[in-house]
Amino acid sequence: MAAPYVVPSSVFGANERIGIAVIGPGRQGGGLLASAGKSPQARIVALADVNLPRARKAAEKYKAEVYKDYRKMLERKDVDAVITATPEHWRALTCIHACQAGKDVYAEKPMTLTIREGRLMVEAVRKYKRVFQCGSQQRSQPENYFGCKMVREGIIGKVERVIAFNYPSPWECGLPAQPIPDELDWDLWCGPTEPVPFNADLYAPRAKPGWLSFRPYSGGEMTGWGAHGFDQIQCALGMDDTGPVEVWVGDGKFEPPTYTASETSARGNKICSVPQVFFRYATGTVVELANGPRGGGVFFGEKGKVTIDRGRCSSDPVDFVAGPLKKAIAEVREQAKARKSSVEDPTPPPSPVPGQAAPSAPTPALGGGHMQNWFDCIRSRQKPIADVEIGHRSATVCHLCNIAHWTGKRLKWDPVKERFDDADANKYLDRVRRKPYELPQTI
Repeated sequence: MAAPYVVPSSVFGANERIGIAVIGPGRQGGGLLASAGKSPQARIVALADVNLPRARKAAEKYKAEVYKDYRKMLERKDVDAVITATPEHWRALTCIHACQAGKDVYAEKPMTLTIREGRLMVEAVRKYKRVFQCGSQQRSQPENYFGCKMVREGIIGKVERVIAFNYPSPWECGLPAQPIPDELDWDLWCGPTEPVPFNADLYAPRAKPGWLSFRPYSGGEMTGWGAHGFDQIQCALGMDDTGPVEVWVGDGKFEPPTYTASETSARGNKICSVPQVFFRYATGTVVELANGPRGGGVFFGEKGKVTIDRGRCSSDPVDFVAGPLKKAIAEVREQAKARKSSVEDPTPPPSPVPGQAAPSAPTPALGGGHMQNWFDCIRSRQKPIADVEIGHRSATVCHLCNIAHWTGKRLKWDPVKERFDDADANKYLDRVRRKPYELPQTI
C-alpha cells in the first residue's frame, strides 16, 4: 500500500476536459461530485467507495466506473485529478497516494487528523508538483476574501485579540454492534484505526452523533467547523505559512464522555467545550475560543473591530468595510458574468513547465467558486486559493487546540519545527496506524 505510483498527468489543451475521480461520494463527497459534474471543463470518469451500492448509484448519472479500492482507480490514465471526501482517518493516505500517482487533488477540510500527516502531504504535493486545493471554500467567497484582506492590510490597525467560536473536541465511541449493510466493507472503512463494531450512528458523519464527534476518526467540531473558522483567522492575520506560538486552557478539566447508545451530539459538545482554549501568535495577538461566529472571528484592532463569518463581513464603525466591500463584490460579480459566457472555451495562461506548479496568482479569480478555482489552476499550474500549505496550517491550529484540551497544559509551539516544548504534547503530533495502512515510508 505504501508503494508509490508513477503515472504522468495529462497536459491540457484549451478545450480538453479534466478527467475527475472521486473517493468517497457520500454526504460531502456527493456535493463535490455534483459540483464537478456540472462543469463543462470536467468529466467524471470513476468513483471509489467502501460502500459499493452508494458508489454505483452516484456513478449512474455519469456512466462512471466504480471501485471499492481507490488505489486501483488511481492506476487509470484517464484520471487527471482526484476529489477526496473520506472521513478524516483516511484522508492523508488517499491524498498522498493520489500525488504519487501523478493526480491533482481536491481534499475536503479539515485536511488532516494529525499535524505530521499535514507536513507529509505538503511534501508529497511539492515533490510530485501537484495542484492541491483544500476544501476551505470560504476562501473563495468574496465577502470572506475581501474581509480578511482588509483586516490583513490594517483597516482596524494592529489586531490585538480575536474572539472565535468555542468548538468542542471529540469524545469516545462505545456504540453497540449492528448488522453490517450488504456490500459495505466495514473493515476497510476502519482502515488505519482498530476495527470496532459497525453502527449506523458511527458510519454517518453527522447523525447521533456520527463519526465526526468521535476519536479516533475525527478531531470533533474543533476540526469540523474549526477548520473553517481558524482558516479565516489565519488568513486575516497573514499567518498562512505559520501559526500560533503558544496555546493554553482556562479553568476546568477536559473529561470527554463515552457514548454507549445513540444520541445527539448536544451533550458531548457541551462537555467537550470545557475548558476554554486560548492561543497566541508571535505578533502578540491572542485568540479566545468563546462566543464568536462559527465560520470566522471577531477581530479587535486599535481603530475598531471587524466580524467575519461565512458569507458575511461587517465592522464597527460601519463604514470601515461597508463601502469598500460592496464595491469589491460588485466587481467580482461582473467578472463572474463575463467568465460564465466564456467558460465553455477556457483559454488558460501558459504554464512555464507542463506539470509543474507555479507561484500563486496575485489576484485569485473569485466569482467562479472554489471548485472552478481548482480547475483553473490545474490548467495554469498555479497554486490555488487554498493551497496544501494553507490547509495544513489551518488544520494545525485545530490540532493545537485539541492537544491543549488533552494535556491541560500551557504549551509553547514552534511553527517552524512543528514541535512543542513538552514531551507529552509531542506524543499527539501523530498516531498509531493499523497495518497495512501506515503512511508511506518514502513520500
